[in-house]
Amino acid sequence: MTTEIYRDAWGVPHLRAGGALELARLQGLVTARDRAWQLEVERHRARGASAAFLGPDALSWDVFARRARLDDTARRCFAALERQDPETARWVRAYVDGVNEGLRSAGDAPEFARVALAPGRWEPWTPLAVWLAAHILFAGFPAKLWREEAARHLGPEAVGLFAADGPGTSGSNGWLLAGDRTVTGHALIAGDPHRFVEDPGVYQQIRLACDDFDVVGLAVPGVPGIAHFGHTGTVAWAITNAMADYQDLYRERLRRTGDGVEALGPDGAWRRVARHTEEVRVAGGESVEVEVLETERGPVIAGGPQDADGEDGADDGGEGAPPALALRYPPRVTADLGFQALLPLLRARRVDDVDRAFDRWAEPVNVVQAADTDGGLLHRVAGRVPLRARANGTRLVPAWEPGHEWTGWHETPRAGLTDGVAVMANQRGPAAALGVEFAAPHRADRIGALLARRRRWSAADMPALHTDTYLASAAPLLDRLADLDDLTGPAAELRARLLRWDRRMDADSQDAARYATLRSAVVRRLAAHPAFAPLAAPPACPEVFLPWLALLPRIGFALEHLLRADELFGIDRRRLLREAVAEAAEACAGADAARWGDTHRLAAWRALPDPSDEAPPLDGDHDCVLCTSAVPGWTDLAARGPAARYVWDLARREDSLWVVPFGASGVPGHPHHHDQLPLWLRGELAPVVTDWARLKKESDHG
Repeated sequence: MTTEIYRDAWGVPHLRAGGALELARLQGLVTARDRAWQLEVERHRARGASAAFLGPDALSWDVFARRARLDDTARRCFAALERQDPETARWVRAYVDGVNEGLRSAGDAPEFARVALAPGRWEPWTPLAVWLAAHILFAGFPAKLWREEAARHLGPEAVGLFAADGPGTSGSNGWLLAGDRTVTGHALIAGDPHRFVEDPGVYQQIRLACDDFDVVGLAVPGVPGIAHFGHTGTVAWAITNAMADYQDLYRERLRRTGDGVEALGPDGAWRRVARHTEEVRVAGGESVEVEVLETERGPVIAGGPQDADGEDGADDGGEGAPPALALRYPPRVTADLGFQALLPLLRARRVDDVDRAFDRWAEPVNVVQAADTDGGLLHRVAGRVPLRARANGTRLVPAWEPGHEWTGWHETPRAGLTDGVAVMANQRGPAAALGVEFAAPHRADRIGALLARRRRWSAADMPALHTDTYLASAAPLLDRLADLDDLTGPAAELRARLLRWDRRMDADSQDAARYATLRSAVVRRLAAHPAFAPLAAPPACPEVFLPWLALLPRIGFALEHLLRADELFGIDRRRLLREAVAEAAEACAGADAARWGDTHRLAAWRALPDPSDEAPPLDGDHDCVLCTSAVPGWTDLAARGPAARYVWDLARREDSLWVVPFGASGVPGHPHHHDQLPLWLRGELAPVVTDWARLKKESDHG
């Protein structure tokens, strides 16, 4: 069978070939044609080499990638894959061959010209490196740095107060309806992964068909197959971030010797540390030499030995210096990224097949929902979470003390459905025993409440849930506002308006803007209170971790807990709120009151920012089902939001729906570069096309 490439009306590639290897090569080829610049940015980021053309702003990531040994870990994982699963290794190689073929004709893309970069060559392990780099921060290990500081300065109770979906985590909504809850009698799966919104997008709509399988879904550009969201015609699956904790930070004692560097282990012995240096080139700046160290715990990602040893020959960081921290993460320990699951997922016919495939899953740890046309249902956790002391999950642990070793792997929990429904939105759920910080339950509770309003649902009904803007997390602030019953003038008027407000964060809502103004005033005043002064300046650490350590975002995301706590470090919250209301009332004064969408706009990440790009107004907010995350007190701009939306219909695959924030093409000026943005902004979805005759016709007219 010859290879065939069709495009639907939205430019989505539908690929057909005789076998899996030929199809993988075709997927790589088409992805390189559509996303050459994106692929090369991700390849360089995975290698820690992006500052060479993106400049100093990319340096902190590159240094982290080198010190964390991302590329080397991917090499190890691919070598293990070749030994353990030669078929999948050949399949990955075929994809890489296609990418390299496509990149050979991509050098005239405008972004390459702007930075004088020529497309390079992908290695067989590059897709694994891209996957690892994209997910290394998903478990939020830098939050342990924050917990350490909060507990040290405010006491252990502060850890619980600030335990919330933080600045660096990425989540999703996902819900599964069994057949007895749908109009067709077959299951529906719907949701939207929340990630940093990037242009080009982090998900690629695609169809992959050969003699072995025929799957539509959302691929990660640079990675073969369809890992997270797919529909084979007889079974469909989707994931949400389980919010599990599976990465540890060890405080290391390091010393320099005449032969190199040594680390103190839990048995009291000093052992040699693997050491070498690497050079990171920086466009427009001096190259930076990076010392790469790895102890028996893992790569040292912060700090290092001092040139002069301490009294016992150990380095504890020194005044103002970052402590030496080693990161232990499963793929570095096991040489397994879970790629052995990818081909079985494509070949799946029933939920049992999906279940067995996800038994091989490793990174990141997800909650999986799946359903098939026979009525089979699946709701489980997938991925590797180590067994170790509970302290490892909440703080930095000393490498030189026993009791913090990994001793095995958790079994992955399973869950059922309640009244034919399963909802996951990063709240405490099946993975509760595996994590420390979870998202507040508002999104999950709201989805469950909306689904309870009707007995049966159709695929066409799902966008109403995707785009719901009710903000349940407004309750603690509004409850405290209701207690201020002696306000006068503009402050009293603002109070009255907000207590009547429907709590919907719609872009055209003036009251949503008023609420956001008050919320930000409260957050800033709390952050400026002397009680939090010890946390105002982050500790010495690599720049890439600073988003987890900035006080203002931490206050903003934990505002509910801080307002509801019985006592808050002696802070007079009533007085603080009164002052914030006066400030907000003054800011909101005037006949032409601002609307939420005036300031709540999309701030998509682009490797090469374009000042001419317009930031469209957005509905939603951090704790809405339509989760477009601003940072209260810091900015109303939203860098995170739905990176895709999907509805998988098990009755008829062609009734499934999807959309991405921008488009199928990553090439500026291409007709399908941003053509889905209007749909995405309005909350509409495009049809999933499966008829080859229709695709041929649309391709002929495209």
